Amino acid sequence: MHKSRLLMIAACLAGLPLYMAGAAAATPGAAELHTMAARFAPVDIRVDLGDLPANERQALAAMIRAGQIIDALYLRQVSPRNEALLLELLQDRTPLGQARLDYFLVNKGPWSELDLNRAFLPGVGERPAQANFYPADATRAEVEAWLNGLAPAEHAAAAGFFTVIRRGPGGGFIAVPYSLAYQNELAEAARDLREAAALTAQPTLRAFLEKRAAAFASNDYFDSDMAWMDMDASIEPTIGPYEVYQDQWFNYKAAFEAFITVRDAAESARLAHFSSELQDLEDHLPIDPQYRNPKLGGYAPIRVVNVVYNGGDGNHATQTAAFNLPNDERVVAAKGSKRVLLKNFQRAKYEQVLVPISRRVLAPADRKQVAFEPFFTHILMHELMHGLGPQAITVNGRATTVRQELKELNGTLEEAKADVAGLWALQYLMDKGVLDKRQERATYTTFLASAFRTLRFGLTEAHARGMALQVNNLLDHGAIRIAKDGTFSLDIPRAKQAVTDLTHQIMTLQAHGDYAGARALTEKMVVIRPQLRRMLDKLKDVPVDIAPRLVTAAELTQQ
Repeated sequence: MHKSRLLMIAACLAGLPLYMAGAAAATPGAAELHTMAARFAPVDIRVDLGDLPANERQALAAMIRAGQIIDALYLRQVSPRNEALLLELLQDRTPLGQARLDYFLVNKGPWSELDLNRAFLPGVGERPAQANFYPADATRAEVEAWLNGLAPAEHAAAAGFFTVIRRGPGGGFIAVPYSLAYQNELAEAARDLREAAALTAQPTLRAFLEKRAAAFASNDYFDSDMAWMDMDASIEPTIGPYEVYQDQWFNYKAAFEAFITVRDAAESARLAHFSSELQDLEDHLPIDPQYRNPKLGGYAPIRVVNVVYNGGDGNHATQTAAFNLPNDERVVAAKGSKRVLLKNFQRAKYEQVLVPISRRVLAPADRKQVAFEPFFTHILMHELMHGLGPQAITVNGRATTVRQELKELNGTLEEAKADVAGLWALQYLMDKGVLDKRQERATYTTFLASAFRTLRFGLTEAHARGMALQVNNLLDHGAIRIAKDGTFSLDIPRAKQAVTDLTHQIMTLQAHGDYAGARALTEKMVVIRPQLRRMLDKLKDVPVDIAPRLVTAAELTQQ
């Protein structure tokens, strides 16, 4: 057992549990916690591995074990107290203790993401906006001032994806690479990835696994990200530090996640033609032509997969339906980015959540328009659009990125952009004849129902914040009609104009790196208006999302 773990256990046993320290605020009891947890519909995740040879199934099991280590590592990234809190909860055998443990595991911490990060354990305080990426005793202003005083090379490292900021021996700030900060966990995960690499007979999979294991020690992820882009295998692992949304100060620091999946080859091939449309979409974006990219990264693979295991930042509260990675702008410029669609998760979300919502939200005549295909296709287009529009930009003669300029606002704007530009792109492809124009109403109607699905994630979550912006934009354009019975429908022509206008507005803010403009837009539009609140209140007995039970993963790792 690691020394750090022993110290944590010792602290737990030394006195009162940490979550009992301090003045106890009003926190939910066991019954309320069960009600809160019931918002996630349990779904057994079983994946047919019959086509995988025995050696590939063994490699898959080794990757899952690496993912489980990443899952534990992520706990520490969320909060420096998380590991100790989890150990204490594991020792509490009371009904309340078990309810707290179950909900802690859902949220990967003691704050309920669906409830604006309300603490459900006493004495833990507010969720730290800086997570565990910056010193707990520092302020954002102090860290920002320190960053701004660094030389360019030092600033790049300190503001980069793969360092944490800590206090040095003299009390000043220092940047510590992930390879050192998480050395023990990453060494164990690397061992499992090398075991998987030795077992697989698939060359591109082996190359990625070996390079990602090396990156865990070197802290340089470029080569392994490039290898991940080139990977063409029946098993599709995504494991490492990627998304920056947990860093709510600056959106600089990447959280560790793991998605261990198997590819749906037929479905991936069916969607491959979308990649060839990306440059044309970029060339016709509704923004000033100077902000369009005349030459996108040449490779934009689309992978449709079924999830076997997900962990870390890839498995807390609401579940990811798809992703577009890597986020390193150097890799995107050199190679492009890969879109991965989690089809079994999407199907479960559609059946368990979206269909029941549509029966409450939509006007009766529109309910029959809701279908899985437009839901699936818009998620694909959302991920494709993450790679389009402004990325690397110039502000006052200084080369920078949208992410670095918009800081904590970047997640909201980027998710809203991908959603709304995804609708714009689907309309463009329908008008062009690439997609069936007869699906137009189903596309918009399914999106409207899914908007309420996303809003229920809570306005501390980037996708929900981005959706609030979009729905309020539709309301302001007169594109949403609300019937006397409170149900919703869309005026399609007005919706098209609203979509084009918001795509233009967001991408222009991004192109300018306009933090003040982005803040003004989000402060005005990222709210739940009364007409939305009334409908959301009617959905309280409908699941908010799925709670995956990773049955196949458990069976593999127990063999």
